Amino acid sequence: MNISGFSPSGLFPQVSSGATSVSGAGASDGFGSIVRNAVDSMEKSQLGANQEVAKAVTGESTDLHRTIIALQTADLHFQFGLQVRNKVVGAYEEIMRMQV
Repeated sequence: MNISGFSPSGLFPQVSSGATSVSGAGASDGFGSIVRNAVDSMEKSQLGANQEVAKAVTGESTDLHRTIIALQTADLHFQFGLQVRNKVVGAYEEIMRMQV
């Protein structure tokens, strides 16, 4: 489902099962580039929402639905990123509690 540029599958590149590399990425690309791409996607959605709000406030855009969709898309990106961060921090804390 793609609503005004939001695509959950577009946040992260597809990882081929059983392989160690990300499809479409070189051998030097890894987890860091995936995170960077996700943050860039989140930032783009935030900037797009800010532009839509500015257009609505100045009267340049009369389509309020487009503005609301942009805001909701940015919120979904942010909430998704926040939940992923929470899971990563939880996993890190769990690993740190393990006894060797």
